[in-house]
Amino acid sequence: MRRICLSAIAPVALAVALGTVPTAAAAPGNSAHRAAYNCSPGYFCIYSDWNGGGTRCQWSQPSKANTADDCSFIQRGYNVRSVWNGTGHRVQYYTQTNYQHRVGSTPAGAGGNLQGSYQIRSFKPQ
Repeated sequence: MRRICLSAIAPVALAVALGTVPTAAAAPGNSAHRAAYNCSPGYFCIYSDWNGGGTRCQWSQPSKANTADDCSFIQRGYNVRSVWNGTGHRVQYYTQTNYQHRVGSTPAGAGGNLQGSYQIRSFKPQ
């Protein structure tokens, strides 16, 4: 007879029932999570969907004053739903161009889902 551990299933079932999306950040060095995000080492990546899905925009430079210059889904008005920071430094991000209205930051080698209700229009190292 197969035994099921309810303590592991209950939180997942509750999250599904409530329609919530976890907003976890990956621990540095978690290669399985990093692979799911498909972000080249040394780059800061943003995604149009949860868990590194949808369209990806990535930058190797440490800062960008206007992400809409070269990110198609930002140009089309879509929000950022997840990020991955493959750089060697913490990245701060902003909802406006030229580093205005800081909304968050992600440590080096980490990422995860965001609130999903805004665009990242600029970013720079912390």
